[in-house]
Order: sequence, then C-alpha cells, then structure tokens
Amino acid sequence: MPQSARILLVDADPVPRASIAEQLAREGYDVVTAANQAEAVTALGGGPLAFAILDSAATAAALRAAGLTAPMLVLTEDTDSADSGYESLTRPFRFSALLARLRALSSHPADGDGAVKIGPYTFHPSAKLLQADGRKVRLTEKETNILKFLHASAGTVPRDILLHEVWGYGPAVATHTLETHIYRLRKKIEEDPAKARILLTEAGGYRLSA
Repeated sequence: MPQSARILLVDADPVPRASIAEQLAREGYDVVTAANQAEAVTALGGGPLAFAILDSAATAAALRAAGLTAPMLVLTEDTDSADSGYESLTRPFRFSALLARLRALSSHPADGDGAVKIGPYTFHPSAKLLQADGRKVRLTEKETNILKFLHASAGTVPRDILLHEVWGYGPAVATHTLETHIYRLRKKIEEDPAKARILLTEAGGYRLSA
C-alpha cells in the first residue's frame, strides 16, 4: 500500500483510536478517524479509501451497506469471530501485527479482488476462496492470512514470524497452532498432503512453491 494511502479508523474508545491513528500517521498513512457508525458513513464522502480499520462487525456491515468496497479489518476481542465474513485482528495486538496486515494486503494486485495464482489455484483473499478447474476451496480467515503472508514473501517465512503476524504471538510462545493450521490447509489444497507440492516445509518455516 503506498504511503499517504487514505485509511478510515473507527473506534468508540478515544484512547486506542488516537494511539493507532498516531502510529499509522507516522508510517505515512492519511488517517481519517470516526467514533461511531454515523461518523464513519459520513467519512465515506471525503474521498476514496484504501482500507478501513473498524471496532465491530456491525460497523463493517453498515459501511458495506453504505457502498464501501475497500478491504475492512475488524479489531475484535472475540477469538471465535474469525469467520464473520470480514478480516479480523484479535485484541490485544501489537501495532507491528496491524501494520503487517496492511502491508500484506498491499502485496496483491489492485485489480478485481486481488486474486493471485497459488499452484493450480486462483486465490481470492477477500472471499477466502481458492478456485481451480471448477473446484472451490473455502478457507478460514487464519488459513487465508497464512497464504497471504506466504505469497507476499520472496521465500521461506520462519515459523516465529508467521505465528507473530497471523496470531500476534511472541517468539517464546510454545504452541502447535501453526502446525495444526498447516496440516488442515494441506488437506484442503494438496493432492497428497503427505507429499506437499504447494505448501512446502523448509528449515525453520514454510513457503509456497514457485
């Protein structure tokens, strides 16, 4: 995403709203803030948005109904809301995780819904969908984000980085969460999950085949 890209930030709590807005501005983004849905809808008339960071799925639904087509990220405290139909990031999170999500989004072409090729599939990140020869593979948000980060990388992504960027975990956290998601993702996309040809394991991390 280019510097000075216009971002809408909606949060009813003025403290995180001001903090996130300040940090995004330091990164060169043009941040428009709103405290509620009404202010957010009004902000849509101020010019095109590259992205919207929101405090609830209800706000996301209201903005979509008002005609917003830009990608939306919902900041949530509910870890079970990942498949609500919108991108989400669970609170509390590090600003670096939020920034990485914005940068990962910008790595996809601007045409259409940002569809890219992954192996034999066409990957539609916004729809959480892979398509190939008439077959559709539905993805969870975490699976979608894993593929987005791997696709954005020029090579192998270390395990710790994926855990941090997708889940916000620190390097000292002991968990099999990533391995479990990789296993389930391979069952969906690989012809033979035991002999992966698309989602590859490398020393210390994972990568997508060229």
